[in-house]
Amino acid sequence: MATTDLTALTATAAAAEIARGTLSAEDYARACLDRIAAVEDEVRAFAHLDPEHALAQARALDRRRSEGLPIGPLHGVPVAIKDIFDTADYPTECGSPILAGRRPHDDAAVVAKLRAAGAVIIGKAVTTEFAYFHPNKTRNPHDVERTPGGSSSGSAAAVAAGMAPLALGSQTNGSVIRPAAFCGVLAIKPTHGLISRAGVLMLSRVLDHVGAFARSVEDLALLLDVIAGYDPADPDTRPYACPAFRAAAAEEPPLPPSFALVRTPVWDKADAEAKAALEALAKELGAREIDLPPYYADAWQAQRAIMAADMASNLGVFVDKGGETSQALRDILAEGRKVTAVEYHAAVRDARRYAESLSEIFEQHADAIITLSARGVAPVGHASTGDPAFCTLWTLTGLPAMNLPILEDAQGLPIGVQIVGAPGRDERLLRTAQSLLAARSKKAPRRKRAKA
Repeated sequence: MATTDLTALTATAAAAEIARGTLSAEDYARACLDRIAAVEDEVRAFAHLDPEHALAQARALDRRRSEGLPIGPLHGVPVAIKDIFDTADYPTECGSPILAGRRPHDDAAVVAKLRAAGAVIIGKAVTTEFAYFHPNKTRNPHDVERTPGGSSSGSAAAVAAGMAPLALGSQTNGSVIRPAAFCGVLAIKPTHGLISRAGVLMLSRVLDHVGAFARSVEDLALLLDVIAGYDPADPDTRPYACPAFRAAAAEEPPLPPSFALVRTPVWDKADAEAKAALEALAKELGAREIDLPPYYADAWQAQRAIMAADMASNLGVFVDKGGETSQALRDILAEGRKVTAVEYHAAVRDARRYAESLSEIFEQHADAIITLSARGVAPVGHASTGDPAFCTLWTLTGLPAMNLPILEDAQGLPIGVQIVGAPGRDERLLRTAQSLLAARSKKAPRRKRAKA
Protein backbone atom coordinates (compact mmCIF):
# COMPACT_ATOMS: atom_id res chain seq x y z
CA MET A 1 0.00 0.00 0.00
CA ALA A 2 1.44 3.37 -1.00
CA THR A 3 1.11 5.94 1.75
CA THR A 4 3.43 8.39 3.42
CA ASP A 5 2.15 7.75 6.95
CA LEU A 6 0.55 4.44 7.82
CA THR A 7 -0.09 5.65 11.35
CA ALA A 8 -2.67 8.09 9.98
CA LEU A 9 -4.89 5.14 9.07
CA THR A 10 -7.87 4.39 11.25
CA ALA A 11 -8.03 0.90 12.71
CA THR A 12 -10.94 0.07 10.41
CA ALA A 13 -9.05 1.18 7.31
CA ALA A 14 -5.86 -0.63 8.35
CA ALA A 15 -7.72 -3.87 9.09
CA ALA A 16 -9.35 -3.70 5.65
CA GLU A 17 -6.02 -3.14 3.88
CA ILE A 18 -4.39 -6.01 5.79
CA ALA A 19 -7.33 -8.32 5.04
CA ARG A 20 -7.12 -7.66 1.31
CA GLY A 21 -3.33 -8.07 1.29
CA THR A 22 -2.36 -4.53 0.30
CA LEU A 23 -0.71 -3.96 3.69
CA SER A 24 1.11 -6.43 5.90
CA ALA A 25 0.60 -6.61 9.63
CA GLU A 26 4.36 -6.36 10.06
CA ASP A 27 4.62 -3.15 8.03
CA TYR A 28 1.76 -1.59 9.95
CA ALA A 29 3.19 -2.60 13.33
CA ARG A 30 6.61 -1.31 12.28
CA ALA A 31 5.10 2.05 11.31
CA CYS A 32 3.49 2.36 14.74
CA LEU A 33 6.75 1.34 16.43
CA ASP A 34 8.66 3.91 14.38
CA ARG A 35 6.19 6.55 15.52
CA ILE A 36 6.63 5.43 19.13
CA ALA A 37 10.41 5.67 18.75
CA ALA A 38 10.06 9.20 17.39
CA VAL A 39 7.84 10.63 20.14
CA GLU A 40 7.95 8.35 23.19
CA ASP A 41 10.79 10.25 24.87
CA GLU A 42 8.53 13.29 24.91
CA VAL A 43 5.07 11.77 25.40
CA ARG A 44 6.02 8.82 27.67
CA ALA A 45 2.86 6.85 26.97
CA PHE A 46 4.19 3.35 27.56
CA ALA A 47 5.04 1.51 30.76
CA HIS A 48 6.20 -1.64 28.93
CA LEU A 49 7.24 -1.92 25.31
CA ASP A 50 8.95 -4.77 23.44
CA PRO A 51 9.25 -3.89 19.75
CA GLU A 52 10.58 -7.30 18.74
CA HIS A 53 7.74 -9.07 20.47
CA ALA A 54 5.22 -6.79 18.76
CA LEU A 55 6.80 -7.52 15.38
CA ALA A 56 6.82 -11.25 16.12
CA GLN A 57 3.07 -11.10 16.75
CA ALA A 58 2.59 -9.27 13.45
CA ARG A 59 4.71 -11.77 11.51
CA ALA A 60 2.72 -14.67 12.93
CA LEU A 61 -0.48 -12.96 11.81
CA ASP A 62 0.93 -12.44 8.32
CA ARG A 63 1.84 -16.14 8.14
CA ARG A 64 -1.66 -17.07 9.21
CA ARG A 65 -3.19 -15.01 6.44
CA SER A 66 -0.73 -16.31 3.82
CA GLU A 67 -1.71 -19.88 4.76
CA GLY A 68 -5.34 -19.12 4.05
CA LEU A 69 -6.46 -19.51 7.66
CA PRO A 70 -9.39 -17.49 9.01
CA ILE A 71 -8.57 -14.00 10.23
CA GLY A 72 -10.37 -11.84 12.75
CA PRO A 73 -11.83 -8.33 12.52
CA LEU A 74 -8.75 -6.77 14.15
CA HIS A 75 -6.19 -8.82 12.22
CA GLY A 76 -2.86 -6.98 12.41
CA VAL A 77 -4.19 -3.92 14.24
CA PRO A 78 -1.99 -2.70 17.14
CA VAL A 79 -3.75 -2.00 20.44
CA ALA A 80 -2.22 -0.38 23.53
CA ILE A 81 -3.38 -1.86 26.84
CA LYS A 82 -3.65 0.10 30.08
CA ASP A 83 -1.27 -1.36 32.62
CA ILE A 84 -4.00 -2.61 34.94
CA PHE A 85 -5.16 -5.29 32.46
CA ASP A 86 -3.40 -8.62 32.92
CA THR A 87 -1.25 -9.70 29.99
CA ALA A 88 0.54 -13.03 29.86
CA ASP A 89 3.38 -11.65 27.74
CA TYR A 90 3.98 -8.27 29.40
CA PRO A 91 4.31 -7.21 33.04
CA THR A 92 1.22 -5.74 34.70
CA GLU A 93 2.36 -3.40 37.45
CA CYS A 94 -0.65 -1.07 37.84
CA GLY A 95 1.56 2.02 37.97
CA SER A 96 2.91 1.10 41.41
CA PRO A 97 6.38 0.12 42.67
CA ILE A 98 4.61 -2.34 44.97
CA LEU A 99 3.81 -4.52 41.97
CA ALA A 100 7.10 -4.02 40.11
CA GLY A 101 7.97 -7.11 38.10
CA ARG A 102 4.53 -8.70 38.43
CA ARG A 103 3.99 -11.16 35.56
CA PRO A 104 0.45 -12.57 35.23
CA HIS A 105 0.01 -16.11 33.93
CA ASP A 106 -3.10 -15.30 31.91
CA ASP A 107 -4.59 -12.50 29.86
CA ALA A 108 -7.51 -10.43 31.07
CA ALA A 109 -10.72 -11.49 29.34
CA VAL A 110 -10.74 -8.50 26.99
CA VAL A 111 -7.08 -8.97 26.08
CA ALA A 112 -7.79 -12.61 25.21
CA LYS A 113 -10.66 -11.45 22.98
CA LEU A 114 -8.36 -8.96 21.25
CA ARG A 115 -5.79 -11.65 20.51
CA ALA A 116 -8.49 -13.99 19.19
CA ALA A 117 -9.60 -11.19 16.86
CA GLY A 118 -6.06 -10.83 15.50
CA ALA A 119 -4.90 -7.70 17.34
CA VAL A 120 -1.24 -6.98 17.97
CA ILE A 121 -0.76 -6.14 21.65
CA ILE A 122 1.81 -3.44 21.03
CA GLY A 123 2.57 -2.57 24.66
CA LYS A 124 1.28 -1.60 28.08
CA ALA A 125 0.15 2.00 28.41
CA VAL A 126 0.97 4.07 31.48
CA THR A 127 -1.59 4.33 34.27
CA THR A 128 -1.58 6.42 37.41
CA GLU A 129 -0.78 4.60 40.66
CA PHE A 130 -3.41 1.85 41.06
CA ALA A 131 -5.57 3.77 38.56
CA TYR A 132 -6.19 6.54 41.09
CA PHE A 133 -5.15 10.22 41.08
CA HIS A 134 -1.37 10.17 41.69
CA PRO A 135 0.17 11.22 38.32
CA ASN A 136 2.65 9.11 36.39
CA LYS A 137 5.14 10.04 33.66
CA THR A 138 2.88 10.55 30.62
CA ARG A 139 2.68 13.99 28.99
CA ASN A 140 -0.03 15.54 26.84
CA PRO A 141 0.84 15.26 23.12
CA HIS A 142 -0.79 18.63 22.39
CA ASP A 143 1.38 20.43 24.95
CA VAL A 144 3.80 18.46 27.12
CA GLU A 145 3.55 21.11 29.83
CA ARG A 146 -0.08 20.08 30.40
CA THR A 147 -1.55 17.01 32.05
CA PRO A 148 -2.86 14.21 29.81
CA GLY A 149 -5.44 13.42 32.48
CA GLY A 150 -5.73 10.16 34.38
CA SER A 151 -5.84 7.37 35.09
CA SER A 152 -5.82 6.09 31.49
CA SER A 153 -3.25 8.71 30.58
CA GLY A 154 -0.97 6.50 28.50
CA SER A 155 -3.85 5.04 26.50
CA ALA A 156 -5.25 8.44 25.55
CA ALA A 157 -1.83 9.89 24.75
CA ALA A 158 -0.80 6.89 22.64
CA VAL A 159 -3.85 7.24 20.40
CA ALA A 160 -3.57 11.04 20.23
CA ALA A 161 0.10 10.88 19.23
CA GLY A 162 -0.44 8.24 16.53
CA MET A 163 1.42 5.51 18.40
CA ALA A 164 -1.49 3.09 18.18
CA PRO A 165 -4.90 3.37 16.51
CA LEU A 166 -6.72 1.79 19.47
CA ALA A 167 -6.23 1.55 23.23
CA LEU A 168 -8.01 0.12 26.24
CA GLY A 169 -8.58 2.06 29.44
CA SER A 170 -10.82 1.96 32.48
CA GLN A 171 -13.02 4.39 34.38
CA THR A 172 -14.11 4.43 38.02
CA ASN A 173 -14.77 8.17 38.09
CA GLY A 174 -13.46 10.02 35.03
CA SER A 175 -10.48 8.00 33.85
CA VAL A 176 -11.51 7.42 30.23
CA ILE A 177 -13.52 10.48 29.29
CA ARG A 178 -11.27 13.08 30.96
CA PRO A 179 -7.94 12.02 29.38
CA ALA A 180 -9.70 11.63 26.03
CA ALA A 181 -10.92 15.22 26.38
CA PHE A 182 -7.50 16.55 27.34
CA CYS A 183 -5.70 14.62 24.58
CA GLY A 184 -8.32 15.28 21.89
CA VAL A 185 -9.41 11.75 20.93
CA LEU A 186 -12.66 9.84 20.83
CA ALA A 187 -13.45 7.50 23.69
CA ILE A 188 -16.32 5.51 25.09
CA LYS A 189 -17.20 4.50 28.62
CA PRO A 190 -19.88 1.93 27.88
CA THR A 191 -22.85 0.86 29.92
CA HIS A 192 -21.77 -0.72 33.20
CA GLY A 193 -21.50 -4.47 32.64
CA LEU A 194 -21.18 -4.38 28.86
CA ILE A 195 -17.52 -5.46 28.90
CA SER A 196 -15.93 -8.02 31.21
CA ARG A 197 -13.48 -6.78 33.83
CA ALA A 198 -12.10 -10.25 34.62
CA GLY A 199 -8.33 -9.96 34.92
CA VAL A 200 -8.46 -6.18 35.40
CA LEU A 201 -7.41 -4.46 38.63
CA MET A 202 -10.58 -3.90 40.63
CA LEU A 203 -11.11 -0.60 42.40
CA SER A 204 -14.89 -0.81 42.70
CA ARG A 205 -17.22 -3.46 41.33
CA VAL A 206 -20.05 -0.93 41.44
CA LEU A 207 -18.18 1.76 39.49
CA ASP A 208 -15.47 0.14 37.35
CA HIS A 209 -15.94 0.21 33.57
CA VAL A 210 -13.65 -0.95 30.76
CA GLY A 211 -13.38 1.80 28.14
CA ALA A 212 -11.77 2.39 24.78
CA PHE A 213 -9.92 5.11 22.84
CA ALA A 214 -9.81 5.62 19.07
CA ARG A 215 -9.75 8.26 16.35
CA SER A 216 -13.15 7.47 14.83
CA VAL A 217 -16.58 6.28 15.92
CA GLU A 218 -16.27 3.39 13.46
CA ASP A 219 -13.10 2.26 15.23
CA LEU A 220 -14.80 2.35 18.64
CA ALA A 221 -17.65 0.28 17.22
CA LEU A 222 -15.18 -2.18 15.71
CA LEU A 223 -13.51 -2.60 19.08
CA LEU A 224 -16.81 -3.03 20.93
CA ASP A 225 -17.85 -5.73 18.46
CA VAL A 226 -14.81 -7.67 19.64
CA ILE A 227 -14.69 -7.07 23.39
CA ALA A 228 -18.31 -6.62 24.52
CA GLY A 229 -20.37 -9.50 25.82
CA TYR A 230 -21.18 -11.87 28.62
CA ASP A 231 -18.44 -13.42 30.76
CA PRO A 232 -19.33 -15.66 33.71
CA ALA A 233 -16.12 -14.48 35.36
CA ASP A 234 -17.63 -10.99 35.68
CA PRO A 235 -20.97 -11.17 37.51
CA ASP A 236 -22.06 -7.76 36.22
CA THR A 237 -22.04 -8.82 32.57
CA ARG A 238 -25.32 -10.11 31.21
CA PRO A 239 -26.07 -13.32 29.27
CA TYR A 240 -27.67 -11.55 26.32
CA ALA A 241 -26.61 -11.15 22.73
CA CYS A 242 -24.80 -7.89 22.00
CA PRO A 243 -25.91 -5.63 19.15
CA ALA A 244 -23.79 -5.29 16.03
CA PHE A 245 -22.07 -2.06 16.96
CA ARG A 246 -20.45 -1.32 13.60
CA ALA A 247 -23.66 -1.91 11.71
CA ALA A 248 -25.60 0.27 14.12
CA ALA A 249 -23.04 3.08 14.05
CA ALA A 250 -23.15 3.13 10.25
CA GLU A 251 -26.94 3.38 10.08
CA GLU A 252 -28.60 6.61 9.13
CA PRO A 253 -30.79 7.73 12.06
CA PRO A 254 -34.50 7.67 11.17
CA LEU A 255 -34.67 11.26 12.44
CA PRO A 256 -31.95 13.80 13.27
CA PRO A 257 -30.76 13.06 16.82
CA SER A 258 -32.21 15.22 19.57
CA PHE A 259 -30.13 16.45 22.49
CA ALA A 260 -30.68 17.64 26.04
CA LEU A 261 -28.21 20.13 27.50
CA VAL A 262 -27.64 19.05 31.11
CA ARG A 263 -25.24 21.31 32.95
CA THR A 264 -25.28 19.26 36.22
CA PRO A 265 -24.72 20.72 39.70
CA VAL A 266 -20.95 21.12 39.04
CA TRP A 267 -21.45 23.52 36.12
CA ASP A 268 -19.87 26.41 38.04
CA LYS A 269 -16.57 24.50 38.05
CA ALA A 270 -16.27 24.79 34.28
CA ASP A 271 -14.03 27.37 32.63
CA ALA A 272 -15.86 30.30 31.03
CA GLU A 273 -14.53 29.50 27.56
CA ALA A 274 -15.67 25.86 27.80
CA LYS A 275 -19.11 26.89 29.03
CA ALA A 276 -19.56 29.33 26.17
CA ALA A 277 -18.37 26.82 23.58
CA LEU A 278 -20.72 24.09 24.79
CA GLU A 279 -23.70 26.41 25.06
CA ALA A 280 -23.08 27.62 21.50
CA LEU A 281 -22.95 24.01 20.30
CA ALA A 282 -26.15 23.18 22.19
CA LYS A 283 -27.90 26.13 20.57
CA GLU A 284 -26.67 25.03 17.16
CA LEU A 285 -28.06 21.54 17.81
CA GLY A 286 -31.37 22.84 19.11
CA ALA A 287 -30.77 21.06 22.40
CA ARG A 288 -33.43 21.27 25.06
CA GLU A 289 -32.12 22.61 28.38
CA ILE A 290 -32.93 20.37 31.34
CA ASP A 291 -32.19 21.12 34.98
CA LEU A 292 -31.69 18.19 37.30
CA PRO A 293 -33.63 18.06 40.59
CA PRO A 294 -31.79 19.47 43.63
CA TYR A 295 -31.17 16.06 45.15
CA TYR A 296 -28.65 15.31 42.36
CA ALA A 297 -26.18 17.55 44.19
CA ASP A 298 -25.56 14.61 46.55
CA ALA A 299 -24.47 12.28 43.75
CA TRP A 300 -20.83 13.29 43.95
CA GLN A 301 -20.62 12.37 47.62
CA ALA A 302 -22.37 9.06 46.92
CA GLN A 303 -19.79 8.21 44.28
CA ARG A 304 -16.99 9.18 46.64
CA ALA A 305 -18.33 6.98 49.44
CA ILE A 306 -18.65 3.94 47.17
CA MET A 307 -15.25 4.44 45.58
CA ALA A 308 -13.40 5.07 48.84
CA ALA A 309 -14.93 2.09 50.63
CA ASP A 310 -14.39 -0.28 47.71
CA MET A 311 -10.82 0.88 47.20
CA ALA A 312 -10.09 0.34 50.88
CA SER A 313 -11.43 -3.19 50.56
CA ASN A 314 -9.75 -4.07 47.26
CA LEU A 315 -6.42 -2.24 47.48
CA GLY A 316 -5.72 -2.45 51.19
CA VAL A 317 -4.25 -5.92 50.69
CA PHE A 318 -1.51 -4.39 48.53
CA VAL A 319 -0.83 -1.20 50.45
CA ASP A 320 -0.89 -2.72 53.94
CA LYS A 321 2.09 -4.92 53.07
CA GLY A 322 4.23 -1.80 52.92
CA GLY A 323 6.22 -0.30 50.09
CA GLU A 324 6.17 3.00 48.22
CA THR A 325 2.71 4.56 47.96
CA SER A 326 1.45 8.11 47.47
CA GLN A 327 -0.19 10.12 50.20
CA ALA A 328 -3.25 10.48 47.97
CA LEU A 329 -3.70 6.72 47.87
CA ARG A 330 -3.19 6.32 51.60
CA ASP A 331 -5.71 9.10 52.25
CA ILE A 332 -8.47 7.57 50.10
CA LEU A 333 -8.00 4.17 51.74
CA ALA A 334 -8.18 5.76 55.21
CA GLU A 335 -11.32 7.61 54.15
CA GLY A 336 -12.85 4.42 52.81
CA ARG A 337 -12.31 2.56 56.05
CA LYS A 338 -14.49 5.13 57.81
CA VAL A 339 -17.49 4.63 55.52
CA THR A 340 -20.15 2.70 57.41
CA ALA A 341 -22.19 -0.13 55.91
CA VAL A 342 -25.31 2.02 56.21
CA GLU A 343 -23.64 4.89 54.32
CA TYR A 344 -22.33 2.55 51.64
CA HIS A 345 -25.65 0.86 50.94
CA ALA A 346 -27.45 4.20 50.96
CA ALA A 347 -25.02 5.47 48.31
CA VAL A 348 -25.58 2.40 46.14
CA ARG A 349 -29.34 2.80 46.52
CA ASP A 350 -29.09 6.48 45.56
CA ALA A 351 -27.05 5.59 42.47
CA ARG A 352 -29.94 3.41 41.26
CA ARG A 353 -32.38 6.23 41.98
CA TYR A 354 -30.34 8.71 39.92
CA ALA A 355 -30.14 6.26 37.02
CA GLU A 356 -33.88 5.63 37.06
CA SER A 357 -34.61 9.35 37.11
CA LEU A 358 -32.24 10.06 34.23
CA SER A 359 -33.95 7.42 32.11
CA GLU A 360 -36.91 9.79 31.82
CA ILE A 361 -34.76 12.19 29.78
CA PHE A 362 -34.20 9.54 27.11
CA GLU A 363 -37.79 8.32 27.18
CA GLN A 364 -39.39 11.76 26.91
CA HIS A 365 -36.97 14.42 25.75
CA ALA A 366 -33.83 13.43 23.85
CA ASP A 367 -31.70 10.74 22.24
CA ALA A 368 -28.63 11.88 24.16
CA ILE A 369 -27.51 14.24 26.89
CA ILE A 370 -24.84 16.75 25.93
CA THR A 371 -22.49 18.17 28.54
CA LEU A 372 -18.80 18.86 29.11
CA SER A 373 -16.22 16.09 29.47
CA ALA A 374 -14.05 18.18 31.80
CA ARG A 375 -13.83 21.69 33.21
CA GLY A 376 -12.07 22.89 30.07
CA VAL A 377 -8.75 22.26 28.34
CA ALA A 378 -5.99 20.27 30.00
CA PRO A 379 -4.53 22.22 32.94
CA VAL A 380 -0.88 23.25 32.90
CA GLY A 381 1.35 21.21 35.19
CA HIS A 382 1.86 17.59 36.16
CA ALA A 383 1.06 17.60 39.86
CA SER A 384 -2.58 16.75 39.13
CA THR A 385 -4.51 14.80 36.50
CA GLY A 386 -7.40 17.29 36.49
CA ASP A 387 -10.89 17.28 37.93
CA PRO A 388 -13.16 14.32 37.05
CA ALA A 389 -16.33 16.04 38.32
CA PHE A 390 -17.99 16.23 34.90
CA CYS A 391 -17.78 12.44 34.55
CA THR A 392 -18.83 11.42 38.07
CA LEU A 393 -22.60 11.31 37.63
CA TRP A 394 -22.47 9.21 34.46
CA THR A 395 -20.05 6.72 36.04
CA LEU A 396 -22.14 6.45 39.20
CA THR A 397 -25.28 5.69 37.18
CA GLY A 398 -23.52 3.35 34.74
CA LEU A 399 -24.79 5.17 31.65
CA PRO A 400 -22.82 4.96 28.39
CA ALA A 401 -20.83 8.12 27.66
CA MET A 402 -18.52 9.27 24.88
CA ASN A 403 -15.98 12.03 24.46
CA LEU A 404 -16.09 13.86 21.15
CA PRO A 405 -13.14 16.19 20.39
CA ILE A 406 -15.17 18.74 18.43
CA LEU A 407 -14.48 21.99 20.29
CA GLU A 408 -11.30 23.89 21.05
CA ASP A 409 -10.14 27.01 22.85
CA ALA A 410 -8.49 30.08 21.35
CA GLN A 411 -5.10 28.31 21.37
CA GLY A 412 -6.42 25.31 19.47
CA LEU A 413 -6.40 23.01 22.50
CA PRO A 414 -9.20 20.43 22.64
CA ILE A 415 -12.33 20.95 24.72
CA GLY A 416 -14.16 17.66 25.17
CA VAL A 417 -17.87 17.33 24.51
CA GLN A 418 -19.48 14.47 26.41
CA ILE A 419 -22.59 12.80 25.10
CA VAL A 420 -24.47 10.39 27.34
CA GLY A 421 -26.98 7.79 26.25
CA ALA A 422 -29.65 5.52 27.65
CA PRO A 423 -28.41 2.47 29.57
CA GLY A 424 -27.81 -0.54 27.37
CA ARG A 425 -28.18 1.49 24.18
CA ASP A 426 -24.51 1.96 23.43
CA GLU A 427 -25.06 1.21 19.75
CA ARG A 428 -27.58 4.04 19.54
CA LEU A 429 -25.13 6.39 21.24
CA LEU A 430 -22.48 5.47 18.65
CA ARG A 431 -24.95 6.22 15.87
CA THR A 432 -25.81 9.56 17.46
CA ALA A 433 -22.11 10.41 17.76
CA GLN A 434 -21.48 9.49 14.13
CA SER A 435 -24.37 11.68 13.01
CA LEU A 436 -23.17 14.61 15.09
CA LEU A 437 -19.58 14.32 13.84
CA ALA A 438 -20.75 14.08 10.23
CA ALA A 439 -22.79 17.25 10.64
CA ARG A 440 -19.90 19.05 12.28
CA SER A 441 -17.38 17.95 9.64
CA LYS A 442 -19.36 19.85 7.03
CA LYS A 443 -18.82 23.06 9.00
CA ALA A 444 -15.25 22.75 10.30
CA PRO A 445 -11.94 21.27 9.11
CA ARG A 446 -10.88 17.90 10.52
CA ARG A 447 -8.83 18.12 13.72
CA LYS A 448 -5.15 17.47 13.20
CA ARG A 449 -3.27 14.82 15.14
CA ALA A 450 -1.48 15.99 18.27
CA LYS A 451 1.82 17.61 17.38
CA ALA A 452 4.14 15.53 19.56
